[in-house]
Amino acid sequence: MAHKFEIWKDKKGEYRVRFKYNSEVMFSTEGYSSKSSAQNAIDSIKKNGPKAPVEDNS
Repeated sequence: MAHKFEIWKDKKGEYRVRFKYNSEVMFSTEGYSSKSSAQNAIDSIKKNGPKAPVEDNS
């Protein structure tokens, strides 16, 4: 699979989510205190991302 979400634990012990495409990290999230909160972030991105507007600040 060319793209995937990953939940990982950082040096502070917080859970973070990153989205990878062909092994390149496209974005990562803030730290969460629980793994379930990180999973909720993934669920929110999947649900709300397709409807999100693009804001061009160039």
